[in-house]
Amino acid sequence: MAKVIITSDSTADLNHLAAENNVRIVPLYINLGDRSLADDGKEIVPDDIYAYVAESGNLPTSSANPVGVYEDLFKELTSEGYDVVHLNLGSKFSSTHQNARIAAEEYSNVFVVDTANLSTGSGLLVLEAARMAKEGMAAESIAKELEALALKVDASFVIDDLTYLHKGGRCSSVAKLGANLLKLKPCIQVKDGAMGVAKKYRGEYKKCVAEYIKDKLADTESIDPRRVFVTHTKCDDDIVKLAIDTVNDCFKFDELVETTAGCTITTHCGPNTLGVLFFRKNDLE
Repeated sequence: MAKVIITSDSTADLNHLAAENNVRIVPLYINLGDRSLADDGKEIVPDDIYAYVAESGNLPTSSANPVGVYEDLFKELTSEGYDVVHLNLGSKFSSTHQNARIAAEEYSNVFVVDTANLSTGSGLLVLEAARMAKEGMAAESIAKELEALALKVDASFVIDDLTYLHKGGRCSSVAKLGANLLKLKPCIQVKDGAMGVAKKYRGEYKKCVAEYIKDKLADTESIDPRRVFVTHTKCDDDIVKLAIDTVNDCFKFDELVETTAGCTITTHCGPNTLGVLFFRKNDLE
């Protein structure tokens, strides 16, 4: 039986868990003016994003990987005797998925999965893929299982400040002003592979985070208890602690993992963005 290797975009925000689970990470790129830097936690880190925005007033942009990046990756891994399962940022968020699919067309043993998600919403699927590979499942079977599992991901996050969404063209000036005046904190939900506003919380961010988590975990019967991510951009320690404590008060997951979002997610959401991400037992329809 061929060896199976799992690969993923850096947008899965798995931090140390990628190496621990033998997942090969392929970075996307962040553009700061005329500089293009790999979102690998080395060439650029989120604090560089915040400094750039503060100094320039401009928002960095993120770049999808071109087909050639995946051609090189798949050629390298298949020549080493691997079957490959590659998981991408959702296809509605970036062309990187389509580019990976194009690169995989010449291989019968490379399978590209559209996670229909972002951040650790994708990360949940990556870790499940790694588990299945470790258990000896064939690459094609893993890819089919992941397509079904993608429907069960519950991914959402609550945003404190709409500045980055506004700068990125995802929020009008009027909406930004109104939200700030009313102290509205939108909850963004990923559904059917796209983002939309699920609910708007009102008040101080810390209070809104607690309310958001209680709402997300209210339907305990539908929650898959295996793993939950608390993933955030630059949040104060007390907010992160509150989020973790609130999750634990609401539901007892087998594993709770805190991760920080990489530069791609940070570029679009800005600081003080926090989400809880987990599987539902059934799809969300």
